[in-house]
Amino acid sequence: MLSWEPFGYMGFSTIETISVYCLIMSLFRFKFQSFIWQALFMVLLINLQSYIMRNEFSLAYLVPLITILLFAVFFKVVVKIPLIWSVVVTVLGYVAYAFLQTALAKLLFGSIAAAQGNASNGYLLQFASGFITILLSIWLYKIGWGFKFDFERLRFKFEDVLMILLIIFFLIFVSVIFYYNDLFVNILFFAAVTVFLLYYAIRKEAEEDND
Repeated sequence: MLSWEPFGYMGFSTIETISVYCLIMSLFRFKFQSFIWQALFMVLLINLQSYIMRNEFSLAYLVPLITILLFAVFFKVVVKIPLIWSVVVTVLGYVAYAFLQTALAKLLFGSIAAAQGNASNGYLLQFASGFITILLSIWLYKIGWGFKFDFERLRFKFEDVLMILLIIFFLIFVSVIFYYNDLFVNILFFAAVTVFLLYYAIRKEAEEDND
């Protein structure tokens, strides 16, 4: 008998992943329409690896790590952002989305476990958070809010090396967070990382303006 579960997974995951792409592009003042076809191909790859890792190997807690790395490669190769900043913008966009989705899971279902209790709850959460994120991205770009600076002019300093080490720590820790799936820890962790990366990006933009 034909199972529709893979189609549902791929469909709603596409909405979710493309919304993360739109959010990152809008936050850094890129038109997400400029690379939409390349992004859709990347989204397909991300969702395929996600489905395989979750269903074939039972390694769901590694999916966020792989997704972030694929996004970073996309921004480096396609959007032409330097590698360090590709990782920074990816992590910032990803944690901002994860924070929004975690808060939405609490609002709609009371907990992440309840949201993941059945497929329809999970699909509803993906659709709602993805739809809200896409609308938010369009609105942010329309009002001109976000970071706009020349990535190539940003000098590689000791603090950037430290930033890379912190991001590596984040990538490892986020896998542990998702493995244990604790709602309060999720919200606290994603909020802290989002604030930290926003502060870093704002300071870098201010440095460039003063040059």
